[in-house]
Amino acid sequence: MIFIIYFTVLFLLNVLAFGLYANDKHRAYYSKSRIPEAVLLGLAVVGGAYGSGAGMLLFSHKTRHMAFCITVPIFILIWTAASIFIISQVGIL
Repeated sequence: MIFIIYFTVLFLLNVLAFGLYANDKHRAYYSKSRIPEAVLLGLAVVGGAYGSGAGMLLFSHKTRHMAFCITVPIFILIWTAASIFIISQVGIL
C-alpha cells in the first residue's frame, strides 16, 4: 500500500512540476508575472525532479541557470536511488 501511495504522489508531483515549467515558460514569453525559482526548484527537491528535468529539456526553460542545471539532475539521481531502495524493500526487485 505504501508503495502505491509513494509512486502516486511522485507521479502527481512530477506532473505538477512539468506543468509549472510549461506555464512559467509561457509567462516568460508573454512577459507576465513569473513563478518563483524557489517554487520550481522546491518541486524538484520534494519529488518532482523528473518533471522538472523534462520541462527544462522540452521547453528549453531555465537551462542557462546553473542552479537548475546542477540541482535538478542531482535530485533526479537522489529520487531514482530512493525509488530503487523502496522497490527493493517491498520485494519487487
